[in-house]
Amino acid sequence: MSEDEQILARPHDPTGTDVAERIANAARGVAPVKRRRRKTPPDEDSPWSSAGPGPRDPQRAGVVLDSVLKKRGWKKQVSVAALMPEWAKFVGDVNAAHTKPEKWELGVLTIRAESTTWATSLRAMSPQIIARLNEILGPKTVTKLHILGPQAPSWKKGLRSVPGRGPRDTYG
Repeated sequence: MSEDEQILARPHDPTGTDVAERIANAARGVAPVKRRRRKTPPDEDSPWSSAGPGPRDPQRAGVVLDSVLKKRGWKKQVSVAALMPEWAKFVGDVNAAHTKPEKWELGVLTIRAESTTWATSLRAMSPQIIARLNEILGPKTVTKLHILGPQAPSWKKGLRSVPGRGPRDTYG
C-alpha cells in the first residue's frame, strides 16, 4: 500500500492539523512520528496519579489517626480516656460532683465515690450508666462498673510504724 493510499484510508481530520504536521515534517525531512498511548492505568509505583482520589493523595489527619488507632487496637482506650474529663455528661452534674472515674481495664470501669451513700446510689444506677457509656463509646467498651466508697485512712505511716494490726490491738 502506497503512502497516498494510506493517507486516503485514514479518517478525515476536520481541523487539518495532522495534514499540516505531515507537510511540515516532510519539508524538513523528518520521518513521521507515531504517537503511542498508554494502554494500562497507572499503578501504585507510578509517578503519575489519576484524576480521582487515590492512595497517593494527601489524607485528612483524622482519617489517618483513626486508621492507626484501629490498626494498633487503641480505639477503646482512646475513647475511654476521652470519658474522664466528660464524666458529668454521662452521669449528670450532681453525681459527677461526688464521684469520679479512676481507671478502665479490660472492660471494667472503676469509680470512686466520696461517701458510701453516693457509692450505693451509683450502684443502683449502674445498668443505665453502662448502657449510656456503651451507647457513646462503642458496644462492649464497658462491661462492668466497680464502684468504690471513700478510702479509709491508713495506719501504716511514718518511719516508726510496726507490722501488724497497729493501734487497734491495744483496744479493749
